[in-house]
Amino acid sequence: MTEANRSDPPTRAAGQEALTPPYREAFLAGLAVFALYAVTLARTTAFWDTSEYIATAHILGIPHPPGNPLFVVLAKAWSLLLAPLGLSVAVRINLFSALVSASAHALWFLVVHHILRYFSDDRRFRLIGAGVAVLVSATAFTVWNQSNVNEKVYTVSLLTIALLSWLAFRWQENIGKGKDDNLLILMAFILALSVGNHLMAFLAAPAIAVFVLAVHPRTLLNWRLYVAGLAAAVAGLSIHLFLPIRAGLDPVINEAAPTCPDIPSALNAIVTYGKAGCVALSEALNREQYQKPPLLPRQAPLSAQIVNYLQYFDWQWARALDGANTVFATMRLPFTMLFAGFGVWGAIDHARRDRPSFLYVATLFGTLSLALVYYLNFKYGFSLPRPEGTESEVRERDYFFIASFSVWGLWAGMGIASLWREAAKEFRIGLAKASPILALAFLPLALNYSWADRSYDYTARDWAYNLLMSVEPYGVLFTNGDNDTFPLWYLQEVEGIRRDVTVIVTSYLNTDWYTKQLKRLTKPCGPGEDPSSDWTRIICQRPYTFENTGAAYVSDPSEAGDRIPLVVPGGVRTPTRSLFALSDEQIEQVARSVMPIEGNRILRLGNVEARLRDGSYLMPWQQYAFALINEVIDERPIYFASSGNAASALGVNDYLVRQGLAFRLNNGPPQEDPEAGIVRIVDSPYTPVTGRWVDLPRTRTLVEDVFIHRSGVPDAWSHWPDRATIGIPNYYAWAYLTLAQVAIQQGDQEALDRYQERTEAWTRLGT
Repeated sequence: MTEANRSDPPTRAAGQEALTPPYREAFLAGLAVFALYAVTLARTTAFWDTSEYIATAHILGIPHPPGNPLFVVLAKAWSLLLAPLGLSVAVRINLFSALVSASAHALWFLVVHHILRYFSDDRRFRLIGAGVAVLVSATAFTVWNQSNVNEKVYTVSLLTIALLSWLAFRWQENIGKGKDDNLLILMAFILALSVGNHLMAFLAAPAIAVFVLAVHPRTLLNWRLYVAGLAAAVAGLSIHLFLPIRAGLDPVINEAAPTCPDIPSALNAIVTYGKAGCVALSEALNREQYQKPPLLPRQAPLSAQIVNYLQYFDWQWARALDGANTVFATMRLPFTMLFAGFGVWGAIDHARRDRPSFLYVATLFGTLSLALVYYLNFKYGFSLPRPEGTESEVRERDYFFIASFSVWGLWAGMGIASLWREAAKEFRIGLAKASPILALAFLPLALNYSWADRSYDYTARDWAYNLLMSVEPYGVLFTNGDNDTFPLWYLQEVEGIRRDVTVIVTSYLNTDWYTKQLKRLTKPCGPGEDPSSDWTRIICQRPYTFENTGAAYVSDPSEAGDRIPLVVPGGVRTPTRSLFALSDEQIEQVARSVMPIEGNRILRLGNVEARLRDGSYLMPWQQYAFALINEVIDERPIYFASSGNAASALGVNDYLVRQGLAFRLNNGPPQEDPEAGIVRIVDSPYTPVTGRWVDLPRTRTLVEDVFIHRSGVPDAWSHWPDRATIGIPNYYAWAYLTLAQVAIQQGDQEALDRYQERTEAWTRLGT
């Protein structure tokens, strides 16, 4: 076969080897990628959605809408398959992400090999070129960083897109051989099934349509294809039946509670994807609680949104260089331009040699990049400069574009392969002698490694442990968002630590379904009710145990055994009532109400006076919180996560006493108590973060003896890699700062030096 421009697939005259896909080599390429991801794999959970997805996969729960049933089922099956190896649940689920991403790259190997057949009839060139493309794609920063921890579901989407791409090319090769359209029906099934993971994979549909039109448009006139495709799509969408079936069994994590009264109403919601049928399931599929913005008006100028995408593109090829979150880092920019150039070269060469497959890849990349930027309509990027008074995203969103970076990596790899071939021709030295050029493909591997590697990072797991251990038995802990909630769920549901603590995320407390779940989860156990009979389901109040902990909350120090004793004044008491005395009807009524506050008011809750300001509004979560505090403050310890936003919104800051990383709500105005160690901190510029009161012996014990820092933080870390979670090291710094402030008041120079040094170490990491 010549290297002239071709639009038809190679024929048998070109050699049987050209028509036989190199499955063995693709498998080896995927295995190599899997090994890389395994070496850099997170050994435990991580921040953001990692903990939620690991926990829901483990207990077959329902993660946040739209519920991702395909991911939950596949991850659970994979976890069970690996269980005999003795690996932890977190490692098994993280390996699932590595597996699907590596499998995607095995398929990308086949895709690129297919394309390179139009470049050359040299089998060695095609195999090495495909390997180079896979190497660049697999080590693009976001692809790598999402593949060695199960933070999101997008690696499954990447696998689906790669599989659909390979099937499209196989369909082209089998045209005229009989039953070739069966592959299109299979693709319709996979597209619909993939919606059960995430809508991202459906973005391959425009590229598939363009490819069919470019290769064999008459296929679209076959009416039988539409009938069979529709049936296949309905079969694929049926994976969503998992949601109402499992939700009806009350899993402990059951977000949006997408239960349905019957199968027909559930099927109606599924087939119409939330446009009709079962209300709860429809709301979950439509992600109504997140209120996705319309396409217009733009939340930020389109130009700023495109710059945000380019910022993320800039990270892909040399993230470790000049690692600050500047828009285009000086040291990184030459490598960004280099791989942008390789990608352009690969795309141009691709367009010259095979128009149909180029149209497919170009449409795919355009849909996954610029079209997706327009559709998502993000606010200003988290680390981008923005006009004063405008909002930014709460974190970096590069993971949404993982597939586009992967596809560009393929083109860049093809560009490197083209450079290799052209250099061999130009200098008449042969491919073997020109092979040093291929070392360029290793640059992302070398220049992303330190930022993509997650093998050393235990900070999210240890943060969850340290926060939970700051809370006494049967405590209620109000949290504010993903990172002081999901890691705690992971620790409770996966590792079985401190299941007695009721974690309440305030944003969810605006909904009736969540409040009803909390009500059932905290009700006293009746005759024959035992939560240990099935930890995955809501049965009744789960008991306090100090299993898997290094410290124990006890009534008497001798009860702690070889653990660090944390003595509870008055002893550990099992609650006698649920958090809420409200009926389900009352809960539903509160969820629909927003109450205006007229005049400054004081609301009495036990011995606590909550101060409400004139002109403010009580949201449903605040009404529920007040009802909860009033109901159980005399028998359950109530805490707020160290960020403290919820306490401020409830007007109870004056009653908070710091215990480690959490603030306990005192049932009445706190008082100095030298015997108990309750100390008032003299007002200072640091009061907003230290708090005004501290339980000194409890906080000292927690900070010095109980807290875990296995990752070598803060001393062994030069930077905190995720700027959006920069609050975590600061929370630790503030705990030490509190102890330092007390040391100043008490004239304890030795303690002051020790705590001040720790404060400064954590502060350096948190800046």
